[in-house]
Amino acid sequence: MTKTAVVTGASSGIGKATAQALAADGYRVVLAARRGEKLAGIAEEFGGVAVTCDVTKAEDVTRLAEEAGDDVAVLVNNAGGAFGLEPVEEAALDKWRAMYEVNVLGTVAVTKALLPALRASGGGTIVTITSTAGDGAYEKGAGYCGVKAAERYASDALRLELNGEPIRICDIAPGLVESEGFSLVRFGGDEEKAKAVYEGVDHPLSEEDVAECVRWVVSLPAHVNIDRMTVKPVAQATPYKLHRGPLREA
Repeated sequence: MTKTAVVTGASSGIGKATAQALAADGYRVVLAARRGEKLAGIAEEFGGVAVTCDVTKAEDVTRLAEEAGDDVAVLVNNAGGAFGLEPVEEAALDKWRAMYEVNVLGTVAVTKALLPALRASGGGTIVTITSTAGDGAYEKGAGYCGVKAAERYASDALRLELNGEPIRICDIAPGLVESEGFSLVRFGGDEEKAKAVYEGVDHPLSEEDVAECVRWVVSLPAHVNIDRMTVKPVAQATPYKLHRGPLREA
């Protein structure tokens, strides 16, 4: 029987790469994202199911659960993003609210809606893509650090609440990922600022690197739970300490 995996934020970046990786492993993949037209093209590549879905809208989340069906083996909560990079005294509170809505409330809404189907699978896995930003604050990152920490604690609490059920809860926290659109969104479409994030860094993580982490976690024997996986490029020691320049001789 083909198992179903649901991936949110699947129209680009880590979500897209994860959907492709899980499809290659034989899953029926349900892809969710706001950009329906782009999502449909990706789903068509491997026979996936595309669902136009804004995780902050209850009606969209309900429709996603209906499309996923009543038996879901894997849920990958990937929808999210960082909006802005200002110090606290200049904080744009509308951006903070938007980050909390999509990263935290959206993740909780989707998880809540799909829990019955995950239970029905007889042993589902919930993977949430958080960030090393949730490990501690860095200058100008208070809003994003805060929501990623909240997202992480939601996963931790859920693991405690579901103890005794055969459902695995995993938090994958990437560091610097050269991902399609992430920095561009953070800087409001400013391509120059977005490119500067990765300038001089010897091999940032790729979207496929993170997707491989997800694929490995869900492929482990059912009794093995990876509570938390932190993955960073070698050039990055912490979210705020990053080596720019070559690491190896040519």
